[in-house]
Amino acid sequence: MSKRDYYDVLGLDKNADANAIKRAYRKLAMKHHPDKNPDDPKAADMFREVTEAYEVLSDSDKRTRYNQYGHAGVDEQMQDMWGKGGFQDSHAFRDFGDLFGDVFGDVFGFGGSQGSGRGSDLRYNLQLTLEEAANGREVELDIPKHVQCDTCNGRGARPGSNPVPCKTCGGHGQVQMNQGFFAVRRTCPSCQGSGKRIESPCITCGGSGQRKINKKLKVKIPAGVYEGAQVRVTSEGEGGMHGAPAGDLYIVVTLKAHEIFTREGADLHCTMPVTFPQAAMGSEVEAPTLAGRVRIKIPAGTEGGKVFRLRGHGVPDVRNQGVKGDLYVKVQIAIPKKMSHHQQELLRQFAESAGDEIYPERSSFLGKVKSFWDDLGSEIK
Repeated sequence: MSKRDYYDVLGLDKNADANAIKRAYRKLAMKHHPDKNPDDPKAADMFREVTEAYEVLSDSDKRTRYNQYGHAGVDEQMQDMWGKGGFQDSHAFRDFGDLFGDVFGDVFGFGGSQGSGRGSDLRYNLQLTLEEAANGREVELDIPKHVQCDTCNGRGARPGSNPVPCKTCGGHGQVQMNQGFFAVRRTCPSCQGSGKRIESPCITCGGSGQRKINKKLKVKIPAGVYEGAQVRVTSEGEGGMHGAPAGDLYIVVTLKAHEIFTREGADLHCTMPVTFPQAAMGSEVEAPTLAGRVRIKIPAGTEGGKVFRLRGHGVPDVRNQGVKGDLYVKVQIAIPKKMSHHQQELLRQFAESAGDEIYPERSSFLGKVKSFWDDLGSEIK
């Protein structure tokens, strides 16, 4: 039975790039993986077919030979790799293990190569006020973390002794698992991928190569930092295993709600009540900013909802150095809730003397209502 074209197997055209090839393989291999299809005897054959196609098309040299000569250009290598019903030697297994781990390590839990032992990243949630975020500040943090043991320099072995090869994996850091006719590799459960076993553990760290500390750090938070921003502090995460590099520390910023201002990017917004006389006759009022008070001129006849823009009174734009946002002040007409009898009488006299003529919007609305009623009455008759 002749083999199908590798491009047809993966559902690709001959111009597909490396990313498209990997995406197609991942999709099809997950679909046909024998572990996901235990009742389908054809799944293993399909999985082998898409894996073979990927192994050729993902390798630039093999792909060139395949494009020129077809299956004849790569069949010998494929035979060496697969053998008859399984892998013939450890070299072929390593080739396939690296391929398989590269694409499926995070899907099925298999690994194609040893982990670096790099320390884990740490996250610290830091809550700031709006003022602190706007101005920036230096914070002192107390971070619980694991660091390299000073006694054994992170090796885990007692000074004067050395780790020995792991008996489970023979020092390779991985063990072979047979699944049907093919095999995959996984990180060795005994040595966690290090390939070594400690017979004489360090008395300080017990063989872990690490010790727990609380480290005080001073970190400068930039001005203009926003909600959800992450400040990365390199190499201040957990220490690596057996001398490997440490992870990083990520400081995640959250902002406390402000009683006056809301924030949108580098801009600030607030609502400022003004009295009816101030809005009607015009006035100069004080408005709040993060830097203090500023005076705003309210023109006569200002309506509720009017927004005044104060340039440069927002917060610094952390992405554009030297640029600050604006402050938008929205006017709200304050309605008196409690008035004395004298005040009520004065307001009543004003209302009687003014009429609707001084309210253009109301006069216009009443005119439209009268016209609507007149038209409605005509239709009813």
